[in-house]
Amino acid sequence: MKQNIFEIKTEEEFQAACLETFRYQYENVEVYRKFVDYLNIDPFSIRQVSDLPFLPIEMFKNHLVLDKHSQAENYFQSSGTTQMNRSKHYIADFALYEESIYKSFEQFIGKPEDYIFLGLLPNYSENPHSSLIYMIDYLIKKSDKPENGYFLYNHQELFDLLQTLTDKKVILFGVSFALLDFLDFCTSNSQTLQFSNSLTVIETGGMKGRKEEMTKDELLKIFQKGFKTEKIYSEYSMTELLSQAYSLGENVYKSPNWMRILIRNTEDPFSYIEDGRTGAINIIDLANKHSCSFIATQDLGRLENGTFQVLGRIDHSDIRGCSLLVS
Repeated sequence: MKQNIFEIKTEEEFQAACLETFRYQYENVEVYRKFVDYLNIDPFSIRQVSDLPFLPIEMFKNHLVLDKHSQAENYFQSSGTTQMNRSKHYIADFALYEESIYKSFEQFIGKPEDYIFLGLLPNYSENPHSSLIYMIDYLIKKSDKPENGYFLYNHQELFDLLQTLTDKKVILFGVSFALLDFLDFCTSNSQTLQFSNSLTVIETGGMKGRKEEMTKDELLKIFQKGFKTEKIYSEYSMTELLSQAYSLGENVYKSPNWMRILIRNTEDPFSYIEDGRTGAINIIDLANKHSCSFIATQDLGRLENGTFQVLGRIDHSDIRGCSLLVS
């Protein structure tokens, strides 16, 4: 591709990169080409982003979504139970994923080298096919701080460490249920958390089937009270993507310039709805250079003034998400 996606600044550059990517993937990603042809869409008629056909995310469960010029033995696999047919996203260029991780984190939070990273998550050796764990493992390596580590099963150790880091910039990544478990541990053991404003909690979703369901707003309030900080951020991505959007609070997300959210009509998947209304999320991820950059998800969301909210799942979707990482 001619356009460096990480240097996109204008709408014109984004549109041009999308059209260039579409043409490349139509020619070189067999399952995407067959999908477009099945819809009887003339690829030469695509002139703008709103015309692009979005591949249903379920295709990653049963098909190899990979351009014919790429060789990929390594893959990311969606969370799920052994009974589920789980998505596989084959990765031809891990350097591209790492650049996307770094630049997105830097844009919304800061340079990884400036932070200590703690994870209420399984470690990389336990989940080598998790895109989330790969991301956090990469951030830990870039940080290269001796305090970095995973603490999913070590609540006391995490608590004790956090009490020594009140003057350090700390990122605590965690799936939602694990963050709640940690707060429950602190309460049940009469452990009083003492934090300065240097702690930033980033929840990555993951409540489905693990604890009593609650809204994201309810979760954020519990985390704010329990961790005694307003800095409860969220990260939004998935196995089938190589980019991340971040919320810096209030369940309102922003995506980097090479990623975009569109909201389709749940009754008509080829039309879009206006800002402020709820529909299904389509994602453009130009970092998916070697698979498919145009994904129709089963998440529900809403656009508002250039930001978006994630509001749940379409009812008939499989249970999926980070909560199943530790199943």
